[in-house]
This record gives sequence, structure tokens and C-alpha cells, in this order.
Amino acid sequence: MSLTDLLVPTYVQMLRALSSWLDKADKQLPEVESQELLSARLTPDMYPLSSQIRFACLQAQEARFRLRAELIPDCLNQLGREGQNAGDRPGSIAEAQARINESLTDLCSLEPGALDVCTDQVIVLSLPNKMTFEMTSEQYARDWALPQFYFHLNTAYAILRAQKVELGKADYVQHIFSYRKAEFMSEN
Repeated sequence: MSLTDLLVPTYVQMLRALSSWLDKADKQLPEVESQELLSARLTPDMYPLSSQIRFACLQAQEARFRLRAELIPDCLNQLGREGQNAGDRPGSIAEAQARINESLTDLCSLEPGALDVCTDQVIVLSLPNKMTFEMTSEQYARDWALPQFYFHLNTAYAILRAQKVELGKADYVQHIFSYRKAEFMSEN
């Protein structure tokens, strides 16, 4: 399986799920201010929901540039800074949805094989804490890009559940229903 075929559908289906969770939150908790919800955290030392959404969007888009050996654009660096400071300015659910939609538009615009052009390159990740990692494209996708994306996605899901948004496994894996067999659908 190519990296494009692995990453792009994964990011798209899970960002769509994240968007639907926010829709549910908006409908189920109309009395809660969106800033209050977006400021919610699992623990005081973790980033709030607004950061988790920004970081999930960042991870999904950043892979595109790293896997193509391109510079990360300033707009994505800005998104990362926004995520780090989202506790001060959580924004609104509409703004979070706009970020998700921007990410989806970016991902859906990719040509087939777009992430498979530099598969023999070494990707160097330098983190703010001065740690540096070197890995192949496949290692990057498997060991960094997907785990980082899912960490922020799962944390967003957990925060929403902790805030009493009624979500279940079907909300998390809603994309799986496209594989449902026709016989099952007609029996129910």
C-alpha cells in the first residue's frame, strides 16, 4: 500500500468524524459557550480541546510536506503556534470547523501518489525540546505521523466525552459503515 493510499483516506475519514463530533457537541450542549467547551481539558497539564483540534489538523497537513521533502509553510507553523496558545484564545466551534474544512480541502486536492514521490528520503524531525529524529518515509508515516494524529484525535474525543457529549464507537468509526453488506441493511 502506498503512503498516499494509507494516509490521505485515514486523515480524511477521521477529520470528518472530528467535525461530526463537534456538530454533536454544538447540538447537545447548546447552553454551553463554545469557548468553555473548547477550553476543556482532561487534566490541567494537557492542552485544551481547541489545541487538540488544531494539532490534529496540523499533523494531517504536515505529513504532506514532509513526505514530499518540501518546506512546511508558514500557515502550518502558525497553526502549531495557535495550538500551543489555544488556552488563551480557544476560538469558536465555527472556527474549529473551518480549520478542519481547510485541512480536508487540502488533503482532497492531492493527486494519487502525491505522498509517494520521495520514499527513499530520510526525514529529520527536530522538536522544540532539542530532540532530533531521523527516519525513512515509511517509518515517519507509521511511527510519527499516524500516532501523533491519533493522539490528538483521541484526546479530542475523550475531552468531548468528559464534557458529556454523547459519542460512541459508531461515531468514532463512522467510516466503517460504508463497508456494510447490503443483506444486513435490508434485514434491519
